[in-house]
Amino acid sequence: MTDRYARQTILGEVGTAGQARLAAASVLVVGAGGLGCPVLQYLVGAGVGTLLVVDHDTVEESNLHRQPLFAMPDLGVAKAEAARATLRRFNPGVSVEAIVERLTPQNAADLVARADVIVDAADSFAVTYILSDACSAAAKPLISASVIGLTGYVGVFCGGGPSYRAVFPDVSIDGGTCATVGVLGTAVAVLGSLQAHLALHLLLKLEPTVLGRVTTFDAKRLVFGGFGFEGSPEPEASVPFISPAAVMADDLVVDLRGLDEAPVSPFAGARRLDVDHVEEIVTQPPPTQRIVLCCRSGQRSLMAADRLLGRGLANLALVALG
Repeated sequence: MTDRYARQTILGEVGTAGQARLAAASVLVVGAGGLGCPVLQYLVGAGVGTLLVVDHDTVEESNLHRQPLFAMPDLGVAKAEAARATLRRFNPGVSVEAIVERLTPQNAADLVARADVIVDAADSFAVTYILSDACSAAAKPLISASVIGLTGYVGVFCGGGPSYRAVFPDVSIDGGTCATVGVLGTAVAVLGSLQAHLALHLLLKLEPTVLGRVTTFDAKRLVFGGFGFEGSPEPEASVPFISPAAVMADDLVVDLRGLDEAPVSPFAGARRLDVDHVEEIVTQPPPTQRIVLCCRSGQRSLMAADRLLGRGLANLALVALG
């Protein structure tokens, strides 16, 4: 045992046995941005043996105020690869694998199977629901967080407990993004650090368990809150996300993006409707083919799916076009 971990192994909750447990553990971190940077820094610092970093994006200058793993020379470099290079300099004893690809319904199950704990640091509706479905099926714990503006939350789902869908079956269409609403770097750092702490809590098997809890944070009022959701029932019907390549010729595709947002849909013959008018596709008799709902992040698709489920249409699928 080197001096590197001396300050945490002296803790009774860690010790040499706990440190060995961390060294043998693997964590999948989806997203190497504002949340992912503190997650990766603290997990590497703690000596978690293997980290799988999934991110399809590249470093931009607008990232640097809240993503301290990157610097000006990293502009244009894949985030996963730039993060790996920095982390290996920080702690060469940890294995960091950079996976430069988008998380999709096709690769999620294989990636989840490779890790003991999964961290959702992508701040994407589609990614969260895809990971929740995969983690629920694999009984792997999912630590998911989101921050917009000066508020955010982090929770631990699946792993034998309720899924993200069980706790958040409905999605608000009014939710913004960091690009449209803005975000303070320190607020993101707090939630990302909490994600790292929750991962260590699970890997060290500390009690009481953090499964089935959400913690909220208001960075303006400096207030923490939260609630427990153990025992929450799973929704009776859930609509899967699929990849664009899985859309079939006989699907009824509804592109929920406006023409100003996307003048051309990637799907020939797609109907262009917004969420408020999606129920126009409910005809008598109702359509028999699968209905595929598309938007950028998956947020509007989830909202539209809720409306169609309420009208008795269950053969639905969702696509997040990014």
